[in-house]
Amino acid sequence: MLKKRLFAAVPAVALTVGLLAGCSGNNGNSGEEASGSASAGAGKDKVEISVWLTPQWKGAFDSTESDADYDSFFKYAADKFVKQYDKYDAKINVQVIAGDQRDELLNVNLNGGTPPDVFFESVFAMGDYAHRGALVPLNDIVDDAAKSDIAQGYWDNVTFGNDIYFYPFSNNPGTLAYNADMFRAAGLDSFVGGESEIKTWTLDEYNQILEALKTKLPKDKYSNAYPMALYALNNQGDTWNLAYLRMFGNKFFDDQGNIVLDDENGVKAAEWLRNLYKSGYTNPGAESVSSNDANAMFLNQQLAVSFTNPVLFNNAKADMAAGKAPKFDVRLANIPSVSGDPLTFTYVVGASVFKTGDDKRTEVAKDFVKFFSSDPELVKASKNSIPVRSSVISEFKDQFPLFEAYDKNSAHLFSFTGNVPGYSELRQVLYPELQAMYIGEKTPAEAVKDYQAKGNEVIQKARQNSVLNK
Repeated sequence: MLKKRLFAAVPAVALTVGLLAGCSGNNGNSGEEASGSASAGAGKDKVEISVWLTPQWKGAFDSTESDADYDSFFKYAADKFVKQYDKYDAKINVQVIAGDQRDELLNVNLNGGTPPDVFFESVFAMGDYAHRGALVPLNDIVDDAAKSDIAQGYWDNVTFGNDIYFYPFSNNPGTLAYNADMFRAAGLDSFVGGESEIKTWTLDEYNQILEALKTKLPKDKYSNAYPMALYALNNQGDTWNLAYLRMFGNKFFDDQGNIVLDDENGVKAAEWLRNLYKSGYTNPGAESVSSNDANAMFLNQQLAVSFTNPVLFNNAKADMAAGKAPKFDVRLANIPSVSGDPLTFTYVVGASVFKTGDDKRTEVAKDFVKFFSSDPELVKASKNSIPVRSSVISEFKDQFPLFEAYDKNSAHLFSFTGNVPGYSELRQVLYPELQAMYIGEKTPAEAVKDYQAKGNEVIQKARQNSVLNK
């Protein structure tokens, strides 16, 4: 079982409100700065670069280390890098940026011509900077060894157009969480997976599960409980809603990056959600319930199935152990689909390199990114989240059995953003349509059609300003 100490600091995908929703927006100490430098070599040019990151984990490799902090890993990596670096006399300054200040600080520095050289963050939060032309491609520092050690699904998440713009380091996968005690109480023992398993149900099986939870769950033990979490208050946790809309086989984006949800399969998925809601298989008031609300209801055993990620899952188990939440047997499952294959997505975390106009700084920045993203010792720090490298998972799978289950899921990853331009703005389009559907202002078909039209307007407008589409 993964241990809470590995998640003492939430990854950038999973942060305070953003964490509960599965998006980037965590707060942390800003202004932390450190440097690592080698002794000046004779005849070597001095090159100084800056590395920014949002809070990821404390300690170089473990939060139990003395003086562990959010910048510890990059200080350690910087020191190790410059001691062996022979191209320049390099200096690396490390600064932790609060997640809710990320975009403001980046935009101010980009407008002033002083962006950081390296930024370590969730790709989900940084994709628009690739479209804006603010990042340099990293294809030349990705070798065959990295491609063979990191599953293709992760590379798909960091590739925009024809180029790789982020070097995958770790990830934060999204799954379902379920209360196995409630399952057993409803006679669903055969659908309960192992403690170290991410259970896969077919859609037909999942419908059976929801029916049993609605009709057979003992009301004397689980009063005011509902089978499944559903929420649409805002854009938080929208990734799970995007997954549900793919359950009947709709691919969501076409090859040109346009939304194509408005087909038979997309409408079926929307109808499935609306019918569950109207028939009492979910919590009431989904249009005014947030993902935070849903998570709290799940922890209070008012919901049998909810959404989760590794941070939420381990925090829940820790809260139970500390007596902060009711204890129950919480386990993981994949989002089901009509095909029987699981639907799984993740928030890849890794480094990008900003364009500074200084060739030497760019060279050092790319060399540093490749170094800490592939060094055999340094990549072990990814165990503080979920590793993307099969080699790291293989090394730690006995200590953290769920690593292997997450790795197995990587074969089924889909890119929930489609890496389309304007995705941040696109997130504001979906939940109003879901709200209209749940309160009966629109039919599922109307909600899907309107979302597609409005969403494609956002994408088309952003595409006109994307350097990747010229």
